Amino acid sequence: MDLINIRKVRKQYSTGVTAVYDLDLRIKKGEFVFVIGPTGCGKSTLIKMLYREEKPTSGQIIVGGIDVAKLRNNKVYKLRRQIGVVFQNFRLLERSTVYENVAFALEIFGAPKDEIHQKVIKVLELVGLKNRIKSYPNQLSGGEQQRVAIARAIVNGPKLLICDEPTGNLDEETSAEIMEVLEEINKLGTTIIMVTHDRKIVERMRKRVILLDAGRLLKDYEKGTYKNEGI
Repeated sequence: MDLINIRKVRKQYSTGVTAVYDLDLRIKKGEFVFVIGPTGCGKSTLIKMLYREEKPTSGQIIVGGIDVAKLRNNKVYKLRRQIGVVFQNFRLLERSTVYENVAFALEIFGAPKDEIHQKVIKVLELVGLKNRIKSYPNQLSGGEQQRVAIARAIVNGPKLLICDEPTGNLDEETSAEIMEVLEEINKLGTTIIMVTHDRKIVERMRKRVILLDAGRLLKDYEKGTYKNEGI
């Protein structure tokens, strides 16, 4: 069953630049998909449209049964509840502990304290940080900070986890550890879309790979490698 269905999507910015041309793409529930391509190929625009930071100029984007383009601004929260997002630069609250950073994602939706505590402890255990709940971001390594960011992104139990260069600031060994965490999350049923330039990760993981170039879908490898087709 499809979690994401993109039909004839085009995105043109007010500057006149077209970032995505007539994109058709379907992603099933539970898939792990890499999105690759050169700088400026439309990767960031694609994922921003998925969580409605950007709206398509034309076409249709269905995520978890929600028509993203037609969603009113005051209803965007319904979409965001289904999606977790992890960024390259962590975006943690520096004056909050690990526990507080993750709990915040539940507090904004008004979850009861008992439920928050149970879910936060469970997800921190999943990412291997149960023993760091009282630590602050500046007391953590880069890999640990990214684990906190992942925990915060999945604590609501999203159907979709979008990762935008999550290993971009990490060394090779730490990147491999983060990918193990993401693979475990995927095995539990969460669909993952990950934008990356890291060839080694893509080669090692052997997941589906979507290659974009100049806003167009160039290749779609079911169990692919990092092939850039000469671009």
